[in-house]
Amino acid sequence: MSGLKLNAFLPYRLSIASNAVSDAVAGAYRNLFGLRIPEWRLVAVLAEGGAMSQQALCGRTRMDKVTVSRAAIGLVERGLVARDSNPSDQRSHLLNLTADGWQLYEQIAPKALEMERQLFSCFSEDERTQLAAMLERIEGAVAAFAAD
Repeated sequence: MSGLKLNAFLPYRLSIASNAVSDAVAGAYRNLFGLRIPEWRLVAVLAEGGAMSQQALCGRTRMDKVTVSRAAIGLVERGLVARDSNPSDQRSHLLNLTADGWQLYEQIAPKALEMERQLFSCFSEDERTQLAAMLERIEGAVAAFAAD
């Protein structure tokens, strides 16, 4: 017997917590703005980082190519994102927020911050800072583990 207890296995617990938060946020974004989580992530990343290729978006969002492609197509169809040629690589395109995309981002960002405040209101400022630092360390450990 391995001794593994799923409810005590931290990767499992982290995944469950992440899914619960993502589901709560997804419902709000879908109801308020008609966006799925991948679409919202692309809008937020483009707002923060400017125009970028789908490959760069995959790296920044940690989403696979198919998910990024579907989200991008949906955003382009809604007129929230423009697809322009990439002057440094003619095989790819750069995605960028349109004026409507920026307007949507300006509506969503305050709501996202309010959801974050509500979700983590049971934590002190020190606990939130510690959690952010621990998540950063986890991401670093995963990167090191993946490199091996």
